[in-house]
Amino acid sequence: MKHDLENNNVYYLLLSYLLVIGVAFYASFDSLVVMEQAWGAKEEYGYAYIIPFVSAYLIWQRLDKLSEAKFESSLMGGVIFLGAMTIMLLGILSATHSITQYGFIFTLIAAVYMLMGRAVLRIVIAPMLLLLTAVPLPVFIFNSLSGYLQLISSEIGVGVIRLFGISVFLEGNVIDLGTYKLQVVEACSGLRYLFPLFSLSIIAAFLFKAAFWKRCVLVLSSLPITVLMNSFRIGVIGVLVEYWGIEQAEGFLHDFEGWIIFMVCMAFLIIEMWLLLKIGSDNRKLSEAFSLEVPENSDLKFRPVNLSLRFVVLTVAAIGIGIAISLVNERQEVIPDREEFSTFPLVFDDWKGRRGEIEDEVLGALQLDDYIIADYTNRDGEIVNFYSAYYKSQRSGQAAHSPKSCIPGGGWKIDSFSTESVDISPVDEAIKVNRLLIVKGEHAQLVYYWFQQRGRVITNEYLVKLYLFWDSLTMHRSDGSLMRFTTNIKPGEDTATADKRLEKFIRLTYSRYPEFIPE
Repeated sequence: MKHDLENNNVYYLLLSYLLVIGVAFYASFDSLVVMEQAWGAKEEYGYAYIIPFVSAYLIWQRLDKLSEAKFESSLMGGVIFLGAMTIMLLGILSATHSITQYGFIFTLIAAVYMLMGRAVLRIVIAPMLLLLTAVPLPVFIFNSLSGYLQLISSEIGVGVIRLFGISVFLEGNVIDLGTYKLQVVEACSGLRYLFPLFSLSIIAAFLFKAAFWKRCVLVLSSLPITVLMNSFRIGVIGVLVEYWGIEQAEGFLHDFEGWIIFMVCMAFLIIEMWLLLKIGSDNRKLSEAFSLEVPENSDLKFRPVNLSLRFVVLTVAAIGIGIAISLVNERQEVIPDREEFSTFPLVFDDWKGRRGEIEDEVLGALQLDDYIIADYTNRDGEIVNFYSAYYKSQRSGQAAHSPKSCIPGGGWKIDSFSTESVDISPVDEAIKVNRLLIVKGEHAQLVYYWFQQRGRVITNEYLVKLYLFWDSLTMHRSDGSLMRFTTNIKPGEDTATADKRLEKFIRLTYSRYPEFIPE
């Protein structure tokens, strides 16, 4: 009778946990739907569908240890649970899905600590932390990482091509073979390998019975393995295109090469584990140090579980907090009225503009809602290129790509970067802008840019995210725009002259921006 009561107490405890998590799931449902949509929409996150099942399997593997653990509710766990739910609440109120998604995962973990205690948490925390790898990165981090990896992969890939005696020229992310030009686009940055391989390396480290430092090496090695193998793939594609035509970089063969490279990456992880076992006094075979074990005891008997008054209070309080959060009226985002950029003036004093267009493939990557790109020419033949990308909502992660990250992809080198003041009187005294001097061979350009967000002029990309969170919370708005101005520096021309040209153009046009970018 006592044994049955003890097991029943375990079932009641698990039922309480499921109730708490069920309420948290309901409260964060919209953000979790957005996360699942990202899994299906971006190949980089396709692996994430299996992560919850792997996490559950790894916990099941430790059922023996769980049966011997002491289950005891924790007040400290309750405090941490409250903190995790607060993160969720802030994400919901600010309509910032990334915050809500991470808050939900932390709530899953904190609920274990609160209802089951520290001993149980120690057993399951590693498999549960694996769930964080299924949460899509915030877009501004994803874009920066992708751009950086594209450049590295392009440079190493060109090195591979040259090993075969092929003449090749690299401009940013464009590999020029003479007859053909290969664009190393975002899809070729290596993130499609890095994210799943990183998750796989964490799983392997969990199952790898070796010293902690060896497990860390295994996880950290996923980055260089991915970069090198992706670069090798780009190089091989360049060689194949050189000898057998552009078809080698398209269609089934292109995708099949990707699968082969990923399988090779996995093989490198296995070889690495074998080599790590050779270091030190550990002489075990790989099959002994790495295995998918199952619980040894098929008749598990849990220790006594005391469902105390504290447990009941924590459970009821947690469910109450979750229900309160789910009942909070999700704030409808305010989308302000504005003029379309199609009506932006093309004449300012002696400057006359001519509109341009962005290719559909690039527009798909930018995910903007409206834009203008136009060349303005004055009577002296001086040209200023004006580009602005507008986003009516950035709540789901759509955001302007920073020129500082994108410019190197076009083959331009950033020679100098600074933040300067530009006089915009009589509209205002001055605004801060980011100033870039970029060069490509004998050509040079001067670039000014900033982020115009809900009445603010912001130059720091991290402040953009901070104000986005705050304004979503207090104003229910997440709209905003990138402002970029570019001019060529003529041979022998002083950069100060180019500075005055951009400053004059901004001063002439600044008063019209609020019509198209609401304050």
